[in-house]
Amino acid sequence: MIERILRGVAGVFVLVSLLLAHYVSPNWLWFTAFVGANLLQSAFTNWCPMVSILKACGVKTAECCK
Repeated sequence: MIERILRGVAGVFVLVSLLLAHYVSPNWLWFTAFVGANLLQSAFTNWCPMVSILKACGVKTAECCK
């Protein structure tokens, strides 16, 4: 469950920041870059701040829901 939410949140962040960059200011592309860099570092470190936030909110991982 947490993995699907994480991918959804990342997708929404990227799409919203692209819309904001197009309609408001190109500086919003820095937020897109931040999301991408965070996804890249989480691939190497197996740690993502959003996962910690979701766990603190009580969202279950896929392993515990089987």
